[in-house]
Amino acid sequence: MSNVTMIGCGSWGIALSCLLHGNGHHVRIWDYKPARAVELQQTRRSRLLPDVTLPAGISVTSDLCEACDEADILFVAVPSGAIRTTMENLAPLMPDGQIVACVSKGLEDRTLLRLSEVMEAAAPQCRAAVLSGPSHAEEVVRGLPTTVVVASRHTGVPEAVQDCMLSEAFRVYTNTDIIGVELGGALKNVIALAAGLSDGLGYGDNTKAALMTRGMAEITRLGLAMGADMATFAGLSGIGDLIVTCTSMHSRNRRAGILLGKGKPLDEVLAEIGMVVEGANTARAAFALAVRHKVDMPIIAEINQVLYAQKNPRHAVMDLMTRDRTDERVKEKLKI
Repeated sequence: MSNVTMIGCGSWGIALSCLLHGNGHHVRIWDYKPARAVELQQTRRSRLLPDVTLPAGISVTSDLCEACDEADILFVAVPSGAIRTTMENLAPLMPDGQIVACVSKGLEDRTLLRLSEVMEAAAPQCRAAVLSGPSHAEEVVRGLPTTVVVASRHTGVPEAVQDCMLSEAFRVYTNTDIIGVELGGALKNVIALAAGLSDGLGYGDNTKAALMTRGMAEITRLGLAMGADMATFAGLSGIGDLIVTCTSMHSRNRRAGILLGKGKPLDEVLAEIGMVVEGANTARAAFALAVRHKVDMPIIAEINQVLYAQKNPRHAVMDLMTRDRTDERVKEKLKI
């Protein structure tokens, strides 16, 4: 039995808190808004998961010192854009070697860093891990069988997180390829926007399958250029997460893409979704990384044009379909 703290009380943070509590751990949830923390502590309900009642044994606080006190593992479940500030606030409260597991997916837009890199830059004494894989909060909280992967560059850390989270319904694998695990989890959100956009335009299964397959080729190309292991992209944080995010209506990235395909501008789409759409933020960073590493990522490029240059989605699809002919297989210089 461990003392664990969930930093962030979105749907994913609440679902994982319920899982950890069910595993017998002492669980605390921290929210940066005092009024919301009080409401969750009193009502035990969240609008993000309206059918879930928070178990009585889970405490909720907005006091960061209280939240971190004697925590064996900190889980960070805040949006990617808030990771740096959150970790800077946590840093003075952490002992050396503190395990911090990031369960969010994305890239830091300004620096193009992976989230584990942001975490360790903001709190150098921590040992960062990342959790990824096909895992919707709405299903995890119902106890439906789910598999994920945890990665870290620190020896023993993946196993510590694995031991904390494993249950009959939640299987956790470990991986030492943190670059591949993070990139797969982050970039699949951009491809899910493209898949949803295809649905919104009224295209069929053929189109979506092509976007998913060629999207994974782009993710793999960039991953290899950045030092990842190709095998990782055939795993849970690669093709596994891509499948679930591109095909499920639980996916806010796919839902956002559908609305874009129906002609709604990005600001209206984000307002209607009402939650963070990580793919919209990650798209810019992904394209910038492609330019930096000289990697061809046409789907990522076209999604950026749709999101930020008001390109007609149908024209973006047509431009993808009429590119110069090429070979499907991996070639020299990572061109597919």
